[in-house]
Amino acid sequence: MPLVAYLWVAFALNYVDRQMVYSMFPALQSDLGFVGAKLGLIGSVFQWVYTLSMPVAGRMADTMRRDVLLVSSLVLWSLATFGCGMATSENEFLAWRAIMGITEALYYPTALAVIAAHYPEALRSRALGIHQSAQLCGVVAGGWFGGWASDNIGWRQAFYYACGAGVVYSVVLWLGVRGSSSGTSMKRKGNFAALVKSKCYLALCGAFSAFCAIQWIFFAWFPTFLQERFKMSMTDSGWNATLFVQVATIAGILGGGALADYLRKRWRAARLHVAAAGVMFSAPFAYLTFASATLDSARIFSAIFGLFAGLLAANAFAAAYDVIGEDNRGLSGGVLNMTGGISSTFTIYLAGATRNTIGFDGLLIWMMGVAIVCATALGITAYAKFDEERV
Repeated sequence: MPLVAYLWVAFALNYVDRQMVYSMFPALQSDLGFVGAKLGLIGSVFQWVYTLSMPVAGRMADTMRRDVLLVSSLVLWSLATFGCGMATSENEFLAWRAIMGITEALYYPTALAVIAAHYPEALRSRALGIHQSAQLCGVVAGGWFGGWASDNIGWRQAFYYACGAGVVYSVVLWLGVRGSSSGTSMKRKGNFAALVKSKCYLALCGAFSAFCAIQWIFFAWFPTFLQERFKMSMTDSGWNATLFVQVATIAGILGGGALADYLRKRWRAARLHVAAAGVMFSAPFAYLTFASATLDSARIFSAIFGLFAGLLAANAFAAAYDVIGEDNRGLSGGVLNMTGGISSTFTIYLAGATRNTIGFDGLLIWMMGVAIVCATALGITAYAKFDEERV
């Protein structure tokens, strides 16, 4: 089985474990007493810790054995998932979500560095895009499973089953990544200064953070939006909030990865420009989704958002590797993901705090403007960099 296939399953489990909670909000309110803005902390606490752990995790991916980091992360976050199921209070549940954030952070920059080292540059966007598609499948599965479990077998059992799946798969993952040339990292001499000196990388961080702020409103609050506006059950809102947008995003990822790899042969800034287009064109449809008056329009607009979002998802990290050297692959991936995490944690909480005042659509219209400005800046910066190199 190809290396990316082993990592695909692990990444899907990663997102099932973190995503299923968002379809359980009514059950957690009833059983553990989560209310108001504190409900938003379920997502924000995870994201805060996950985000702040990213640079350290990325540096570890540049200096330690990557195969060990990958498998250790899977086992540890699975055990933290079990802890969530055992929680008996709000604070205990939030503490386990924080631990999950630390342990899941070890996986992502490590997996990206492994894939970038294993596959040739001509296939990089496609390989990273295929891996990224696991995120969307995990979101769909987690969104459905969390709602279904809450309605049928209990939310605690969902966490126990997810833990068991992760621990069992850790054995398979170890067999798949152990001893590969990309599984063990050499000592490298990269540093943070190389990231700060790259204008393209900084512009990419800005565009990526603007996109993630919008994307995580979908991940965290779209089920609740559907429950409240269209009076859906947790099961129905779970799959409606994930199926259409995530299937479309997978299509966008696969198409966007192939497109960028093709254009990259002729146009060195291609991955950066395709990523910028993804941010610019997805943002308006995020607003339209949450402004929808009918379920059908919400489904259609969310799918269009997902299609354009896939262009960014397939190319963000591949684009970073086009402007940042091999010595900093783990660190650059970790820092880029951290910028997205910072914006998403803020907006998850802000969306919860303002949903009864300006509403989700009121917040998104402002975020749409920011995203378009950041995408434009990325496109201009990328053009200037590679135009200078041609001269």
